[in-house]
Amino acid sequence: MTEEAMAAGPHRVGFLVFDGMKLLDLSGPAEVFSEANRFGADYRLSIVSADGSPVSSSIGMRVTADTDAEAADCDTLVVVGGDALPDSPVDPALRAAAEALAVRAGRIASVCTGAFVLGAAGLLEGRRATTHWQHTTTLARRCPATRVEADALFVRDGSTYTSAGVTAGIDLALALLEDDHGPAAAREVARSLVVYMQRAGGQSQFSASLQGPAPRTPVLRLVQEAVQGDPTADHGLAALAARVRVSPRHLTRMFRAELDTTPMKYVELIRFDMAKALLDAGHNATEAATRSGFSSYESLRRAFSRHLGLSPIRYQQRFATTAREP
Repeated sequence: MTEEAMAAGPHRVGFLVFDGMKLLDLSGPAEVFSEANRFGADYRLSIVSADGSPVSSSIGMRVTADTDAEAADCDTLVVVGGDALPDSPVDPALRAAAEALAVRAGRIASVCTGAFVLGAAGLLEGRRATTHWQHTTTLARRCPATRVEADALFVRDGSTYTSAGVTAGIDLALALLEDDHGPAAAREVARSLVVYMQRAGGQSQFSASLQGPAPRTPVLRLVQEAVQGDPTADHGLAALAARVRVSPRHLTRMFRAELDTTPMKYVELIRFDMAKALLDAGHNATEAATRSGFSSYESLRRAFSRHLGLSPIRYQQRFATTAREP
């Protein structure tokens, strides 16, 4: 750490927890700040629940709160996530706690589905945000005044930060650390924790982007089934529209209204996911391109560059297996 950073004084980070919280949403970012203290930072971490009571985590472990939302005072508020948040309304006490803490904090952040708490508290109005890829559509529906970015690992909008699923909370914490103490400090901590300081690509490199809910509209489900059933067939706009018996213009409107994309981008995404699965299964890049419907390896390479920021071969080398060569 620089002398200037060390002289900045303590920075209080409060983690808002609740029953059913994801334990890694708390421990991952907390470890980043704790590790930064070993290199000269001065983060003071506290665990806050709405009323100061202990809470149960998603794995059954009890987490003891240091204080309640009324008494807590923090410079950065981090709201953790929980599996129940996308499926039911946010508890009023939890929402009120987030509102009260946010007023006193200079910076607010959420990990994974913690974005639903910020959204319920009105803290994402007019802002860009993200959450776990499985729940971005739900967040967008629940917070219509928020621009949800489905493939980001984390999003910064002013002093408000939101992150994607679970381990992306570590990426978020490293970004907060870099804001406070610069890239060298973040690099030191990332190296010490043996994590990437900046991972290539977005959420789609770690998840199948089309494993979410199927399209509600029957016509769009037919398109999805047609492409998945025979990815190498002609799936141009005119051919798709003829197959489902609507005009190309109407089909495009339906895609934009429900899926916020175009038919051709959707077709590419299905093919991209298939190619990624083929690479994961051990097929070479040329085979993956042919069998998933791309016209050539070069077209597959361009798609990987757009979605992940790396080549199919580099993706396969990095993510095909956790086993190390002897």
